[in-house]
Amino acid sequence: MDLSSAHAAPSIQVADFLLQLQGDLAHFHATLTAEEIKPHLHLVHLSLTSPTPVTPQPLKLTWSQPIVDIQAIWFPGCNAKRWLTLPWEISVQSKATREAPVVSLYNLAGANRLTFACSDVLNHIETTASIHEGNAAFSCHFHFFAQPTAPLREYKVTLRIDRRALSYHRVLNDVQSWWASLPGITPSPVPDVARLPMYSTWYSFHQELTDAEVEHQCRLAKQLGCEAVIIDDGWQTEDNSGGYAYCGDWEVTPKKFPDLRAHIDRLHAMGMKSLLWFSVPFVGPKTRVYDRFKGKYLTEDERLHAATLDPRFPDVREYLIALYEKAIRDWDLDGLKLDFVDRFNPTAANYNDGVTGRDIDSVPEAVDRLLRDTMVRLRKLKPDVLIEFRQAYIGPLMRNYGNLFRAADCPNDAICNRVRTIDVRLLSGNTATHSDMLMWSLQESPESAALQFLNILFAVPQISVKLDKIPASHLQMLRFWLGFWREHRDVLLDGTLEPLSPELQYPFIVAKKASQWIGAFYADVVAPLREPLPPELWFVNAAHQSRVVVELPSAAGTYQIEEYNVLGELVETRNVTLTAGLHALKVSPSGLLHLKRG
Repeated sequence: MDLSSAHAAPSIQVADFLLQLQGDLAHFHATLTAEEIKPHLHLVHLSLTSPTPVTPQPLKLTWSQPIVDIQAIWFPGCNAKRWLTLPWEISVQSKATREAPVVSLYNLAGANRLTFACSDVLNHIETTASIHEGNAAFSCHFHFFAQPTAPLREYKVTLRIDRRALSYHRVLNDVQSWWASLPGITPSPVPDVARLPMYSTWYSFHQELTDAEVEHQCRLAKQLGCEAVIIDDGWQTEDNSGGYAYCGDWEVTPKKFPDLRAHIDRLHAMGMKSLLWFSVPFVGPKTRVYDRFKGKYLTEDERLHAATLDPRFPDVREYLIALYEKAIRDWDLDGLKLDFVDRFNPTAANYNDGVTGRDIDSVPEAVDRLLRDTMVRLRKLKPDVLIEFRQAYIGPLMRNYGNLFRAADCPNDAICNRVRTIDVRLLSGNTATHSDMLMWSLQESPESAALQFLNILFAVPQISVKLDKIPASHLQMLRFWLGFWREHRDVLLDGTLEPLSPELQYPFIVAKKASQWIGAFYADVVAPLREPLPPELWFVNAAHQSRVVVELPSAAGTYQIEEYNVLGELVETRNVTLTAGLHALKVSPSGLLHLKRG
């Protein structure tokens, strides 16, 4: 089907939907086409062309979805907001360095009713399904050019509309696979160390760190099972007051790290890989380089005490990439933590300032070029280089530029960390999903402290407590659970992931391989084990209860149960016959059950 219009807004029928293009097309010729690639799965292609470069006006592609057997919504970055989008709200705003353009509407059984996604993962897109009160329907739309945009002659985008009655997580996995298949998207290789526990200095030290203190923590972390350290903010400044006034020169402060290369060599000698933090866009007024780039900033932020570089200038991009090359080469780093890449936000003035010297007109395209060239050039120096990005810069294009995606900051918030790591994993394919750094009070019981770890069981752990300060019981707990995680990471990371009930913040999550399942309880719920059970199961009790409850559709035979407490001590061994129906299985808080078929 093909509907074309010169300077008028076309529409197209797709299954039960009438998709309408709304807005001022000005000098553009618009074309809409559609195809059904599988039953109930459509692709809609929008094309805009103009004989001369024109600044596009905001456009919406809209349709209506009756609210029938839809009780919940999922989109990237929804965090705790799991209720339906109100008429004046936007579900998700995305660009290359922020979230991703996809919304999923599903029912309380977890079945997809409508998931729609967009192939433009570079530019600012607003993707929304909001309540229309007058007819009990969702007003769905993709909003293009809602933010200042460089003039263009052509714009092509494909929309994916999926109404298949599959599980929401299966449909989202298909979306990420579709994105990964698009031209220009080639996810970076993921070195094995990216899938192993790491130590981070951020919560344990903030900016007040030294080489000796980092090395001491790394010796302890290595003994527990960590394989890398992320040296965060503070290495480049003696000022520990926060803010970014001293970002930009990126020279080591000798009072904290007298010889950074020697420090990295010592870390390597103990078997620890090393990543170093950089704030990519910020240049502070207290740096030497600040005056050099005057006139080449997008914005200046007094609150952050920093300006944001304009990556459309080739010398800006070259300055940054050369910094990272020098760091990898001179200090023998294994990777970088590249922060704040979502802050390259253009204003209308940035596109109309008359400044010369830029070789790219579009800010999103310049950011893409910067990050793409960074990864290409760093991999020439170190093919297995590690690049970490933090949520919300976890979209499809970010997989080109990096191989570690970390949950956004949520210190001491186990529930938030669980939700964010699962949200990230649902769209990340084989890119390593990392937890936000784990920290907790020294006064916690081992059972409560363990919840920080257990809630991120299906992601790569990052630890950020001073390991020589925590109680011995905490250390024993951490050693046990890190050991369990490492032994079973093939299931936890590579098994089929089934996170149930996003609207309830994933109260039960299970990862499945043919011979083994690992399930974790995060609330006092009944876990429906709908498929025939494998020979071996593990159940993690992160619900602060004294038992977990499972439901079986049919008899599964006799299993031997080993019960472990939070410290990894064997409590008892017993047998259970698993008949059809409900089974309450005793296990202490933050404890573990191992079931093996007899």
